[in-house]
Amino acid sequence: MRSLYLLCFFVLPMACLGAPFGYGYLWQDTTATGTDSLGTDTLGITGPLASLAAGDSPVRENLLYNNGLEQENPASMALFPAVSLQQYLKGQAAGLYVAEPSGEPGTTQSMLIRGTPMPILSAKDLYQAQPLVVLDGIPLIAEHPFAYDIQQYDFNRIGPATNLLANIDMDNIESVEVLKDVSAAAIYGPRAANGVIVLTSKKPGIGRTISFNSYVGMVQRPVVTTINGEYENAFRKQFYDRYTANGQYTDDDIYPLYLSDSLNASYYGPSNWSDAYYRNAVVYGLNASIAGGTDRANFRFSLGTMNNEGVADETGMKRYSAMFNVNMKPVEWLVFSAMINGNRIERDRNRSLRDRFAQMNYIPDLSAPLAPNKEEFLGLLTAYENGYDDNKTNVVEGYGQLAIELGNFNMASRFAVDYNEGYRDLYYPRALMEGNSYASNYYGSNQRLVAANVATYDFDFASLHSLRLESGQSVQWDTHKYNYAYAYKGHNDFIKLNLLDSDPKIPGTNIDNPNYLVPTAFPRELVYKFLDKTQHNLVSFYGRAAYNYDDKYDVALVLRADASSNAQPTERWLFTPALTLGWDIGKEWLQQNSRISTLYLRAGAGRSGRLNAYDNYSQGPQYTAEIGFTGNLTTSGYNGFGVLTRPYSFGWVGYGIPWAYSDQANLGLEAGLFNDRLRGSVDLYYKEDKNQLLGIPSFAQFGYRQSYESGMAVRNMGLDLILSGDILTRQDGLSWTAALNMNFNQNELTALPRGLDEIMIGNRLLQVGAPVDQYWLLVNEGIYTSDAEVPVVDGNPMKYNGIVMKAGDPRWKDINGDNQINDQDKVMQGNILPKISGGLHNEFQYRNWTLNLNLYFNLGREILNREMANRFDFINRESGNNINSVKEITYWEKRGEYNDYPLYNPWSTVMPYRAEQDLFLEDGSFLKLRTVSLGYDLTEWIKSRQPGAARFYIYASVNNVFTLTNYSGQDPELVNYTGYDSGYGLPIPRTYTLGIKMDLK
Repeated sequence: MRSLYLLCFFVLPMACLGAPFGYGYLWQDTTATGTDSLGTDTLGITGPLASLAAGDSPVRENLLYNNGLEQENPASMALFPAVSLQQYLKGQAAGLYVAEPSGEPGTTQSMLIRGTPMPILSAKDLYQAQPLVVLDGIPLIAEHPFAYDIQQYDFNRIGPATNLLANIDMDNIESVEVLKDVSAAAIYGPRAANGVIVLTSKKPGIGRTISFNSYVGMVQRPVVTTINGEYENAFRKQFYDRYTANGQYTDDDIYPLYLSDSLNASYYGPSNWSDAYYRNAVVYGLNASIAGGTDRANFRFSLGTMNNEGVADETGMKRYSAMFNVNMKPVEWLVFSAMINGNRIERDRNRSLRDRFAQMNYIPDLSAPLAPNKEEFLGLLTAYENGYDDNKTNVVEGYGQLAIELGNFNMASRFAVDYNEGYRDLYYPRALMEGNSYASNYYGSNQRLVAANVATYDFDFASLHSLRLESGQSVQWDTHKYNYAYAYKGHNDFIKLNLLDSDPKIPGTNIDNPNYLVPTAFPRELVYKFLDKTQHNLVSFYGRAAYNYDDKYDVALVLRADASSNAQPTERWLFTPALTLGWDIGKEWLQQNSRISTLYLRAGAGRSGRLNAYDNYSQGPQYTAEIGFTGNLTTSGYNGFGVLTRPYSFGWVGYGIPWAYSDQANLGLEAGLFNDRLRGSVDLYYKEDKNQLLGIPSFAQFGYRQSYESGMAVRNMGLDLILSGDILTRQDGLSWTAALNMNFNQNELTALPRGLDEIMIGNRLLQVGAPVDQYWLLVNEGIYTSDAEVPVVDGNPMKYNGIVMKAGDPRWKDINGDNQINDQDKVMQGNILPKISGGLHNEFQYRNWTLNLNLYFNLGREILNREMANRFDFINRESGNNINSVKEITYWEKRGEYNDYPLYNPWSTVMPYRAEQDLFLEDGSFLKLRTVSLGYDLTEWIKSRQPGAARFYIYASVNNVFTLTNYSGQDPELVNYTGYDSGYGLPIPRTYTLGIKMDLK
């Protein structure tokens, strides 16, 4: 409730004023961006060619094409020392949800626009639900999820697992647009089915401009409460006292050795491990650019660097970036433009046991956890120093474009490329792996080539009618590949060879390489190699007609045809339309109205294709064989012999699989009151994604686990609300502008393949008519304090999956009344995704001072606190030896409220503390004060001393200031796509920064 109170405190002043949309307080720096007050390109190009040079659709200047669009000013967002585009955009746009499951710098984060288009059952699904990001017209390529096929766990993707959108330096970005509706995103084709985020870089200007932006700051270590063996012993003793004879330990219930000796200083001594795990660290960023030229040729060149050290486990990320833009106009009707953006990203990764064991596919003896003693923990960290974990990612994006402008006819041809490559070289010494050593090498790349042509022709009739005809064609070639190898039991810790020495010839010669595929530092039978490559080609044609009458009525129609190589041969092409209508009511009826200054009604509907991520779906029946020991999912053979065994892991793929597609409709209203002092926008939307593939358990008799079949459909309906207003003006020197963006979304599964009503996949139940992001849980109603309380029907006591319930067991609700507790008694509860999300931004100005307060909120979501379930389920966790039994050093950190849970019998075979029950389901709503920044504009003072200065601005900011929530665990944001809080997310730190922004002419 505290979150709601604070939210209302900020919202009500605007609501009382009737404040609508627009971030009116965000300023546009035309000097730095190289545009004049009319927004005209510095080379004098307007219309379609200017917008093409910016990487946008050729008719974006028409309000009609702002359907579902929001534009943010990166200069304001750059006050936040973010390391990724997702962090910059969090809370900035209605309908854009950003998940940040870890505060570790450089890790991947996910985005969803207007809900999830599918059930997110695995990391593969999460990849396929991401929006398209476009930089200067280049549709950026993301990593492919096919690497998960050779992983036993999907905690992290193999390789550097770096967030590829960490290559965006916001100081180079002129504008950010979020396209949410199909009529706005149709120009980008089937890759835009999940929405589009359009980034436009700063362009060259006439005359010289030098810019310098920099910040330096500190991340603050969190305040934590540590515990030791004495605390843990006291916690467990209450279970032993209640459920063992006279509180004694029987032979079958051996107390763990690490807790049995109270004189063991390692566990019962000082719990000071946090001094070696958490830290105060440094962050800094720097960007310098120079731009200049004439109206015939100009350029912009920038260099930047960023260092962000994590607050825990010595994690961190460094980025080095360079960007170059150039325009040349050799003749009046011809323009050549080019851009290249290069980045190098290096990561220092976490050293958690779980991630290490998952990477190694090897689980050691877990009978004793890490000790909470600092000296012993430092001993473990010292062992890491004998190995290495190098993670490097290179990202290059660029385009070259020729544009022709001949009166009303315009044409542009472009060739663009997006290429990224990642390396991870890893070595764990013997001390970390029970006397064995481990090495792995990874190289992977993702490449997209795009060739596109666009032609437009403008007609004007009697100054009342205008018509634009446009046609376009593009071809995209995507290639994803990786080479991966790992090995065990090296001869010693001093020889650490590259396992991917796969060049058959000695470099620079025609001599056979004697080391080709022959490891020398590791036993050959313990070296495993994987190579994979997948390609996807997309051919597209589209036509568009846009008509405007008297600057009041708009209509636009987009027709496109797309062919995908990942579609089956009989279903290669898909035809999709999109229609948009607009009516400027203000110009029609309200020109004399002194209160209503803007009123615009728009509607749009259309269809967008949805691409298959895997080329397997286009090939018909197939198999992928597995062989190997537990923990090594896929190997090509054993001891040099090639073999085939069942099961066939990928699944059965039949024929006749059609294109999946998304049908969408949007109705929006934009309004401005009192000379646009108050602004607002509201959008009602409907989106249904149909014909999607789902793996149905099937064909087990033939060795398959599942059959991929089409027919799944998911509907999202909701509302985007954007309100802003100049609540106080500068009449007394003080101004206050507030802006609220909010999304309400509700999803529903509307169809399953084969006409099924429901299907169980893992620990999730998909049920037609229900949301796709709900938990499937047992309902907890207390505890059986005696055997006599267990219900008996016809002489049969209640059972859980055939096990008789006894005293100390949970009192789970018998939903169907059959005196049996099983999956039939689980119910759909809660929501993994928030029903309401958004941001609240406030800017106060007094003379040269500016104060910004930005809040971010999620409401109507639940979290399953698996970390607390694991804490109480200590018997099963310690008796097993699997990945779920791992205890990190943070095991010795007090989290949650232990007294909120009943004392079940932890030895019961019904596993009373299993996570899949509503006992551990908590309200995950929160309100965060995400950023507070205070700035002072010294421009006038500097100009009086340095006439060449165009801007000089200094600021200080505090980020991640506080969180209001009822959630008992750590930060409610640190939850992955499953909605489970495993406790593995590193903290999102509080950060203090000082910065300057300066422009010189």
